[in-house]
Amino acid sequence: MDINSLMKQAQAVQQKFSEAQNKMSATVVTGTSGAGLVNLDLKGAGELLSLKIDPSLLADDPEILSDLIVAAHADARRKLDEVNANLMKEAAGPFGGMPNFPGMPKIF
Repeated sequence: MDINSLMKQAQAVQQKFSEAQNKMSATVVTGTSGAGLVNLDLKGAGELLSLKIDPSLLADDPEILSDLIVAAHADARRKLDEVNANLMKEAAGPFGGMPNFPGMPKIF
């Protein structure tokens, strides 16, 4: 096993992780609920960028609106987590198949 080759691979993976983190920070996803009556955008680690509510919902029961906002957020969060997980797997390259060791954080 060539240690220099291994070190170069590790440096390349570290660079890819840094690039993946930058992409994750810039990623924006849209979550929807109520057949598109509620839409919201999340960025990066979950920063709420915008919330759009169809005016027809404003006359309805506030509890329904609240539930739709929560559902839209859950939809966006699921999408954001999926995009971020894929970016990390891509960045891991040849190290992506390594097992998770006790005491080490799970990255992907």
